Amino acid sequence: MMRVPALAFLIAAFATPAQARDSLGVFESWGAFRDPSVPRCYAIAEPVRKHRDSAWPAYASIGSWPRQNVRGQIHFRLSRARAPDDPKTPSNRVTLSIGDQRFALVAGAADAWAADRRADAAIVAAIRSGTSMSVQGRAANGRAFVDVYALRGAATAIDAAALGCARAG
Repeated sequence: MMRVPALAFLIAAFATPAQARDSLGVFESWGAFRDPSVPRCYAIAEPVRKHRDSAWPAYASIGSWPRQNVRGQIHFRLSRARAPDDPKTPSNRVTLSIGDQRFALVAGAADAWAADRRADAAIVAAIRSGTSMSVQGRAANGRAFVDVYALRGAATAIDAAALGCARAG
């Protein structure tokens, strides 16, 4: 289970220093936060196991930006810099696994997202009923990596974040 100080560090890494955050609660290994200046709200967690040689903290987040009519958007900060795309090597995909479901993610150098709003909704539904999820990819050094997240408390954190932004907009 993630301790609150670790979650605070994760939020500091996720946020820009000048922006304030309101805690909406910590639920098992997931936290929910509101940034009233944007406004945006999000549920966030870090992987169960941290990689010692990671250059930055990895995390999974589900965010809402009510003014942009965006809700339940999935975002992963990968634990490793991803290998650059190469048309000759299509094995550089980033995949999210929740139970027996697999989702192909759209990935940048260090981040990954769902392909569209429909995929966001399917992933959030799977998170709500799952016990763990993993994000797999190939790092810049050519080695495979896996970031594993516990999902206990995720549904409550997602709901708290959604409620935190219900009146914003």
